[in-house]
Amino acid sequence: MGFDKDLLSVQEARDIAKNGNEAAKILETYTEEQIDKIIRNMVKVAEEHALELAQMAVEETGFGVVMDKVYKNHMASGMLYESIKDMKTAGIINENKENKTVEIAAPVGLVMGIIPSTNPTSTVIFKSIIALKARNPIVFSPHPSAAKCTLRAAELMERAAVEAGAPANSVGCLRTLSMQATDELMHSDYVKLIIATGGPAMVKAAYSAGKPAIGVGAGNSPAYIEKTANVHDAVEKIMASKTFDNGTVCASEQSIIAEEANELEVIDELEKQGAYFMTAEETAKVCDLLFKNGHTMNAKFVAKKPEVIAKAAGIEIPFGTRLLVGRQTGVGEGNPLSYEKLTTVIAFYTVEDWHEACDLSIALLQNGIGHTMSIHTQDPDMALKFAAKPASRILVNTGGTQGGTGASTGLSPSFTLGCGTMGGSSVSENVTPLHLINKKVLAYGIKDVRTLAADDAIFQKYHGNEKPTTCKSANVSITPDELKEMIVAVIKAME
Repeated sequence: MGFDKDLLSVQEARDIAKNGNEAAKILETYTEEQIDKIIRNMVKVAEEHALELAQMAVEETGFGVVMDKVYKNHMASGMLYESIKDMKTAGIINENKENKTVEIAAPVGLVMGIIPSTNPTSTVIFKSIIALKARNPIVFSPHPSAAKCTLRAAELMERAAVEAGAPANSVGCLRTLSMQATDELMHSDYVKLIIATGGPAMVKAAYSAGKPAIGVGAGNSPAYIEKTANVHDAVEKIMASKTFDNGTVCASEQSIIAEEANELEVIDELEKQGAYFMTAEETAKVCDLLFKNGHTMNAKFVAKKPEVIAKAAGIEIPFGTRLLVGRQTGVGEGNPLSYEKLTTVIAFYTVEDWHEACDLSIALLQNGIGHTMSIHTQDPDMALKFAAKPASRILVNTGGTQGGTGASTGLSPSFTLGCGTMGGSSVSENVTPLHLINKKVLAYGIKDVRTLAADDAIFQKYHGNEKPTTCKSANVSITPDELKEMIVAVIKAME
């Protein structure tokens, strides 16, 4: 008699959560030096297997470009390490001698990581390293379409960690997949924090699990090429970003906004660099392929090259086309390209001036609010004007993919990009190990509690001469016998 797969997966979820909790008890005793030794080996193993994992991911999911995924694996390991290697995440992390406070880092406990199909191996590497850096074990729930490569990445991270002195089960991963197993992990008492990277439904489920969660929403990043921009440079960076891994990164550009003053130059430069401007009819055909049930992206065309999309849509494009461009006149219904498209297709808008670009950017960001936008300009004041837009990352003169993830900017290298409360996220920054610690504070008394009010000059200024208002009682007396008679009368009246 065979066993029910769902039951097996639920039991497996319980087991890896329990095992992860045992690892947490050991990891919390480790010093910064012990942890750094573990992290260095995890980075080394990730770099050594970056190509293998990239090839597995492309073969299994059908998404993206192998060498771009190799670089993403590097970003999640070697590049990340350079950013966090000196980060204090154990013991005393800060001391304020004037205020006599000492900040102490403590691990949060077992972390659960939800993995997307678009960036599976790089996300496993990234989350494993930041979790262990903060002295937390982590368990993963893979996307079904990326199960094998996710498991392989997790196994490599576990092996590397244990080789360097980590306890067994520091990195775990579900092998038997089911929604019930993922739900079991989310609600396990052993899991103390969830990091959810995936579709809106999964992120919402993580926030509904009754425990702390870091969830990241969808992006819909507009790229505004302002009239003072170096158009050649701007287009080159947008193309490098949007075509990277065939557009799988949520910080990648989803729309290009040009001004009437530079529209023709932008179009000419895009075409020179491999963009193909579709006719209205061709755009409609492509949109029919890309979207289903409104503006939900059809997974079949996620991270596909332009020639694959064009062939399926029945349109002809020039050889060597790198990006399909469709003009849009508005946002929302009737303008399907105004929504997120994790593939090699982008919307194109023309506006009169920066005021109109502001309004359009805000409208576009409503479909990916809180995430990322970019502006290309030589005017610093203009860049500051756009800092008011509803995005957590406003990138200036760089590509969205590389800029948003911290590869080409001073942002922390990360594959978990917070969208802030405006985007329904608990964080707005790029997530780092510091989001995975509990910060305790040792605080010495620096004021005498017995004379706080007397010693408080501001309190004395406003309240030093105040006295409480007293109630003056009426000059009335009553004898015990009279009181007794009154009580008896009240009782009789109630009978």
